[in-house]
Amino acid sequence: MAMSMRAARLLGCRQALLRTRLPLRAATQLPRPIAAQRTFSMSRPRHDEPEVFHSLKEGPAASFLSTFQQKTTVPQTLTEKIVQRYAVGIAEGKVLKSGDYVTLQPHRCMTHDNSWPVALKFMSIGATKIHDREQIVLTLDHDVQNKSEKNLKKYNQIEEFAKKQDVVFYPAGRGIGHQIMVEEGYAWPGTLAVASDSHSNMYGGIGCLGTPVVRTDAASIWATGKTWWQIPPVAKVTFQGAMPKGVTGKDVIVALAGLFNNDEVLNHAIEFTGRDETLRTIPVDDRLTIANMTTEWGALTGLFPIDSVLHAWLRAKATDAAMHAGQSDYKDHHQQQFQHGRIDKLFTATGIVGKQTGHIFQPALAADKGAVYAKELFLDLSTLSPYVSGPNSVKVATPLNELQSQDIKVNKAYLVSCTNSRASDLAAAAKVFKDAAAANDGQTPKIPEHVNFYIAAASIPEQRAAEEQGDWQALLDAGAQPLPAGCGPCIGLGTGLLEPGEVGISASNRNFKGRMGSPDAKAYLASPEVVAASALSGKISGPGWYEEPAGYTGVRRGEGDGVVEEERMMTIEDMLEKAIRQAEEQIESAENAAVESQSINPPGSASESESLTEILPGFPEKISGEIVFCDADNINTDGIYPGKYTYQDDVTREKMAEVCMENYDPSFGAVAKAGDILVSGFNFGCGSSREQAATAILAKGIPLVVAGSFGNIFSRNSINNALMGVEVPKLANRLREVFSSSVPAASQQNMKESSQNRESLDSPPPGAVAQPAQSKQLTRRTGWTLEWDVRRSTVNVQEGPNGPKWNIKVGELPPNVQEIVALGGLESWVRKEIGGTV
Repeated sequence: MAMSMRAARLLGCRQALLRTRLPLRAATQLPRPIAAQRTFSMSRPRHDEPEVFHSLKEGPAASFLSTFQQKTTVPQTLTEKIVQRYAVGIAEGKVLKSGDYVTLQPHRCMTHDNSWPVALKFMSIGATKIHDREQIVLTLDHDVQNKSEKNLKKYNQIEEFAKKQDVVFYPAGRGIGHQIMVEEGYAWPGTLAVASDSHSNMYGGIGCLGTPVVRTDAASIWATGKTWWQIPPVAKVTFQGAMPKGVTGKDVIVALAGLFNNDEVLNHAIEFTGRDETLRTIPVDDRLTIANMTTEWGALTGLFPIDSVLHAWLRAKATDAAMHAGQSDYKDHHQQQFQHGRIDKLFTATGIVGKQTGHIFQPALAADKGAVYAKELFLDLSTLSPYVSGPNSVKVATPLNELQSQDIKVNKAYLVSCTNSRASDLAAAAKVFKDAAAANDGQTPKIPEHVNFYIAAASIPEQRAAEEQGDWQALLDAGAQPLPAGCGPCIGLGTGLLEPGEVGISASNRNFKGRMGSPDAKAYLASPEVVAASALSGKISGPGWYEEPAGYTGVRRGEGDGVVEEERMMTIEDMLEKAIRQAEEQIESAENAAVESQSINPPGSASESESLTEILPGFPEKISGEIVFCDADNINTDGIYPGKYTYQDDVTREKMAEVCMENYDPSFGAVAKAGDILVSGFNFGCGSSREQAATAILAKGIPLVVAGSFGNIFSRNSINNALMGVEVPKLANRLREVFSSSVPAASQQNMKESSQNRESLDSPPPGAVAQPAQSKQLTRRTGWTLEWDVRRSTVNVQEGPNGPKWNIKVGELPPNVQEIVALGGLESWVRKEIGGTV
C-alpha cells in the first residue's frame, strides 16, 4: 500500500506538471490520459504517511521509510538538484530546471597556467582582494617542462599572487589540476566545481558537478564569488551489464564518442545511471576517465551517481587520511577534506544489512523518479570489446581486433594526462610488461628502438603509489621515459611530440590533428594496457586479455534505457513513468507536426498558470527585428571574427562591424543591417575562445542571436559581453524547410586559426562548417520577423507579412542575467559588485 501511495503522489505531481506544460506546447488537441485522471485525490493524513506496521516506524529501517513521507515536489535531475544548491538569488519556491539562467556561487574554482591572465583580468576590473579564498585553487600543470625565463616568470607571478591572496597553490610538478581537485577533496560529491579548463567534467566521476568556465568568469568568481550559468539540457545514459575482462572505462567512453557520433549529447549535461549491479562493476578511476572524456563527446558535464562504489572510495580515502595525517609531504589538504563525519552527510543508513554487501546506505542526493531528460541513450557494457579512437578524431572508434590485423606501426606511445595516469592505470600498463617477463624467464623485454614510450603520473601521490607497488620501476625497466607530473605531450607541450609522418597512441583524452605535435602525424587513443602492449610490440595491439564471446554480434546500444519490454519488471511507479513518457512523446510528435503546419502555439493560447519573469527597470521587455538567416552549422569564432584581427588592439568598432562574419560570408556586411536578428543553425560559435566574436556582432548593431544551439564558450562570452542569445532549434529547422533549394551552396572562405590564438590552451579545433546541401545562399534576408518576449520567455515568429504566426517557449532570462547585460557585460557587473566605477 505504501508504494501505491507514492505512486499517487507522483501522479498528482506530474498532473500539475503536465497542466503547466501542455498549453505551452503545440495547439493540436491531444488526449490527456493521465492529467484527466483525478481519482487519486487523497486526504492529507494518508498522503503524508505510508501504511506500515507500527514497529517498522521505530525499528532500524525507520530512517529509510521516512523518505517515503517526504512531500513530493517537481521532480529534478541530479544536475538540477546540485545547481539548485549553488544558485543564489532565485525566487522563493522556484524549482530550477534545464534552460534556466542562474547566478552560481560554486563550491570551488580552479585555474591552472592561465591563472596569471585571470589575475590580470581580475586586477583590470579593479578588484584587489579575492572574495572567498577557500573557494579558489591554483595549480601549475600545463607547461611544466618549459624552463624558459618567460614561463618561469609567469609561474613566479602566479605563486606570488597566491601567497598575497592567501589561496591554495600547487607548484609545477605536483600534478595535474583536475587530479589534484579530486585527490585533495576540493571536488566533492554533491557540490558544484568549475575550472578554467574544458576537462573539469572529470569531477563528475565522483558525483561532483564539474563544468568549464572562461577567464572572465574565473575573474568574476575571484572578485565576487559568483558568475552566471544556464542549466543545459540533461541527457541520461544508462549502462547495462558488466564490462568483460580486458575492457576498461577508457573503452567505454571511446566507444560512446565513436558510436554516438552525431552530436547526440552536444552541449548537454550527462547523467550516467544503471542498475546497482552494473554500477558496482565500474570503479571510481574508470568513472573519472569516462567523465573526463565526456568533454570530447561534446558534453558540458558528465555526472555519475553518488552510490555505494563512491561511498567505499570515500571511506578508504578518509581512513588513509586519518592514519597518515601530518606524515605526507605532498597531500597538503587531504586530511582536512576526507573526514568520515563529512562523508556521513552524503549517505543515510537504511538500517538494512546485506550478507555480502554489509550495511546498505542511501545517498542523500539523487535524481528524482520522474525527472525529465532531454534524451536517453543506453550502452550494454557486456557487449563491449577494447576500442581505439582515431586516427585524429574521437568520432572514429574501431574495435581493437580490427586494427590489430592492419599492422599499424607506432613511433610514440604515451601514458600521460588526467584521463588515464593514475596508479591503477600505471599498474595495468606495468602488468603488460610483467606478464611478458614471466613468459620470458623473468627478463623484462625492452621496447623496440623505433618506439618512444613516455609516462607521466597524474600527480605525485599517484606516482608514489605506483612506485610502492613496483609498477613505475617495471615501466622504466622496459624502457619507458619518465616525464614530470603534468599535461605535457597531451597538450602539445614539452618532450616527445609527434613529428610529421609519425604515428602515436596515447591514453590521453584528445587526438585531433596537431594536438600532440605535427598536424601531419596520426594520433590514436586507447586504454593504458593497449598503449603499453602497442609500445611493446611496435604496432597497435592489445595484451590479449579480452576474449570475444561465442556468437558475438557487436555492441548493443541505442536510444532509451535499453531494457527489453518483455524482460521489464515494472512497479506501479514504473508503469506511471511509462505512461507519462508515452504522453510526452505524443506531445512531442504533435509539436513536430505543428511546425510542419506552421502552427506552434498560435498567439492567444495562454497557459493556465503562466509565470512571468521580473524585468529590471530600463531593460527591454521585448526585442524584435527582421530575421537574417545564416544557413550553416558549426560557424566557428574565426568565421564570426577573423583571427588576424584578434590580437590587434587598435581595431575600431566600425572596423569590427565591417569584418563581422566575413570569413563565413564576405557579403554578410552588405546583407545584414543594424537592428536585425541573426539566426543560424547548430553549434554556432564553436572553436576557440575570443570575446570579439560577440563584440563584433554587437558592433554590427545586432542585439540578439538565435541559433539551433551555441558553442559553449561563445555562449559564455556572449553574456559576458552583453550580447543576448536564444536557442530555438525549431526555428532553424523551419527556416531550412521554407528556404531550401536544389541550387548548390556557394563556396566559402577557408577558416584558419591565428597562430597566436592561445586563449584556451586546450580548446578543440573548430568544427568543419557544414551547410545543408540544398541551401541557396550563405546569408539571406528572410522577410520574417522575430520577437523575443523576455517577460513571458516566449519567442514569437511572423513568417512574412502574410504568413502564419506562431510562438514557442524558451529559457527564462532572469533579473540576475538581465543586470549583467544591462551593465554592459560581466566585467562591469563585477565592478558594481565590488563597489568600483562601472
